Amino acid sequence: MVSFRKLEIIRIFKSKLFLFSVLFCFLLGPKSVFALEDFQASESHSFVANVASMVSPSVVRIDIEREIPTDEFESDLLDPLLRDLLGDLGTFPKKERGQGSGVIIDSSGLILTNAHVVEKVDRVIITLQNGNQVDGTVVGTDQVTDLALVKIKEFPGLVSAKLGDSEDIHVGDWAIALGTPYGLESTVTLGIVSSLHRDINTLGFSDKRLDLIQTDAAINPGNSGGPLISSNGEVIGINTLVRSGPGAGLGFAIPINLASKVTNQLLANGEVIHPYLGAQLVLLNERIAKEHNQDPNALIFLPERSGALVQSVIPQSPAEEGGLRRGDLVINAGGTEINDPGSLLMEVENAQIGKPFELEVVRNNKEINLSIKPAPLPGIS
Repeated sequence: MVSFRKLEIIRIFKSKLFLFSVLFCFLLGPKSVFALEDFQASESHSFVANVASMVSPSVVRIDIEREIPTDEFESDLLDPLLRDLLGDLGTFPKKERGQGSGVIIDSSGLILTNAHVVEKVDRVIITLQNGNQVDGTVVGTDQVTDLALVKIKEFPGLVSAKLGDSEDIHVGDWAIALGTPYGLESTVTLGIVSSLHRDINTLGFSDKRLDLIQTDAAINPGNSGGPLISSNGEVIGINTLVRSGPGAGLGFAIPINLASKVTNQLLANGEVIHPYLGAQLVLLNERIAKEHNQDPNALIFLPERSGALVQSVIPQSPAEEGGLRRGDLVINAGGTEINDPGSLLMEVENAQIGKPFELEVVRNNKEINLSIKPAPLPGIS
């Protein structure tokens, strides 16, 4: 009897335990599932959406107007007899309108954008995210880096973006482009940083000095001057151009560290002074040099090593005065090894005007040292 009673107690206990387990799963199970779904839904919005909503109030649309001289009648449409009858009609101003983006970097009303967006304009109109429009004044532009500052009046509610460190980003990091492409406000595109230190000269812009951030985040006309931001909402670059034709879909941004440096100079002086040597450079490496030296018609022998080869020297330039000659191969500048023209230009950019800038060059298979004093880059207005 005792054994039977024990078995009965165990059976009842198991039955109650089963009912309790079912009840527990019923009460808590669905909540756990729903909580997981809510968490996943929250995660799906916390990356791009939250970052974009945080930075978007700092992004502005920039509308510009400029006058360009033009004939009242197109010369190719005007009959020659009528042209002789009317005489010289002169030129007449014509309104040209353009559009771009910008980012507020100081709550006092300071906006960073591209130089090509606001250069030589007669009027700048800034549209804030809330729809308010206000006139802007161009503080200064720098064509060499394609950066510009615009100032609007200070008033409550201006939100400035947080600037990051462009030296702290890596290939493969998330990149989010904000702007107003085609006049469509608050547009957000997502991609990654696909390359760093992309020399703008390789893209066909020989008058610029820029190592760009390359991204596959869509950058369209009107995005120029808008911010490229990281996954934590910091500005890492200023969108400047997009590649068309072969390789279309790649966008490029100016590193924010360079933009900050240019900003400080524009605020202090209204312009940016760039050092220059006055030499045209081409890439030389071991392969190129060997192919050249194997040519029986080659006029000179090139050193079979990497560096910046001097193709020509501008007369009366610092390079000529410092003794740099055509055919010299620059292999070191200011203590930094030089493997290509881009690395030399970056060292020149960091040099001081009028101060000795030490170069090590290969000439006639001998390494010699030169001291050149950089001068301000001429011809920039």
